[in-house]
Amino acid sequence: MSLPPPSRIYEVGGAVRDALLGLPIKDRDWVVVGATPETMVAAGFLPVGRDFPVFLHPETHEEYALARTERKSAPGYRGFVIHADPAVTLEEDLARRDLTINAIARAPDGHLIDPYGGQQDLSAGLFRHVSPAFAEDPVRILRVARFAARFAHFTVAPETLALMRAMVEAGEVDALVPERVWQEIARGLMEAAPARMIEVLRDCGALSRLLPEVERLFGVPQRADFHPEIDTGAHLLLCLRAAAQAGASLPVRFAVLCHDLGKGTTPTDLLPRHHGHEQRSADLVGPLCERLRVPNDCRELAFAVARHHGVALRATELRPDTLLRLLTDIGALRSPQRLEDFILACACDHRGRLGFENSDYPSRAPLETALAAVRGVDAAALARQTPPEKMAEAMRTARIAAIQASRPTPP
Repeated sequence: MSLPPPSRIYEVGGAVRDALLGLPIKDRDWVVVGATPETMVAAGFLPVGRDFPVFLHPETHEEYALARTERKSAPGYRGFVIHADPAVTLEEDLARRDLTINAIARAPDGHLIDPYGGQQDLSAGLFRHVSPAFAEDPVRILRVARFAARFAHFTVAPETLALMRAMVEAGEVDALVPERVWQEIARGLMEAAPARMIEVLRDCGALSRLLPEVERLFGVPQRADFHPEIDTGAHLLLCLRAAAQAGASLPVRFAVLCHDLGKGTTPTDLLPRHHGHEQRSADLVGPLCERLRVPNDCRELAFAVARHHGVALRATELRPDTLLRLLTDIGALRSPQRLEDFILACACDHRGRLGFENSDYPSRAPLETALAAVRGVDAAALARQTPPEKMAEAMRTARIAAIQASRPTPP
């Protein structure tokens, strides 16, 4: 599908960047210069933009946006006045983008238009802002941190990091809506190197504003005999690396992020011990999730891991009734997948220690064996010989007996 002159179509953004990096292209975006909304509709494009003119190609359903400029009009990431006009040039449109590596366009003949040095920064592995207008949108701080999680070998240019710090100090991130913060954090957690997102947010000061519970972990010591890395924040970064290496789901990665939050509130006179940190961690999960509007599947697993990862590590030592209560509390009786997610998060905690990166989580087998034993109890047969008012206790007794029977006989 073509547009009449003087309209010109250019491929822009992440597709151009990823093609230059030799990476698979997921989505393509296009910018149209010299066109009007009426021109686009007449050519068969479908208007979908609410705040600025964006259209869907009727066959590919890829997005085509009219070239536009933006002017800051209020705090936060929504406070912009959008100006789309046939007179807006491609260079003007690219100037409003966040990073130079995202401000490269490709013409239909394959020629690259790179007015801000994006190719040079790709080669150097640098995240550099296009213009001072970067400071007008606080979401860009989160985007840079997320890009750092995707392109782990890239670094933030010193001048861009300084600008990000100034934005934080000016309170720009405080104007972000919770849903957008969660969206970017969730996407960053699912990248190949989620620990880099946390590091970049720390470097610019945004972590203390957005996730103060996580920020407090850095600089807090732990017992070296259990944690050779000592620093609780360093342990968290190792755990996130383990989660990424395991290809963990978002709920598991979020649970890993939250599992030790309580260590940031340990009284200094107890350090480097952290007695009771599991309950303190669980107590912090709820408010954090409420603040960021975290989905229930992530919230529930994070609470279970925070509250029970310590006791689960002693699964072989637990009495059968205690083990049954653990399985019940983490939701394993309702969903076997919940136990697998719980075990994987705990395994990431176990491997997130210097020298333990490739070690097996010792409680996997006893937890899985116990759940299999519990699920093997024939509830229908038990119901046929048990009065209804005694059924709950009979099931509990039968499940405890099944766990006991599943345990290996001592030599």
